[in-house]
Amino acid sequence: MLEMRPDCETCGIGLPAEAPGAFICSFECTYCAECAEDLDDRCPNCGGELVDRPTRAKALHEKYPPSTERKYKG
Repeated sequence: MLEMRPDCETCGIGLPAEAPGAFICSFECTYCAECAEDLDDRCPNCGGELVDRPTRAKALHEKYPPSTERKYKG
């Protein structure tokens, strides 16, 4: 199951699990659409491809909660 990290690692903007617009690599490093584009869809941590992160229905958050640990490196 994906962690569904709550923020962009580059700019810190919130990325709710139920909303589109987040991009992840295979290690789940997470970026907003604007930062992913600026990174040419390559993760600066591992060099992996950044792809659209699927969304998680809000109704499933209680049973399968998204991560609350922020990764913003500001």
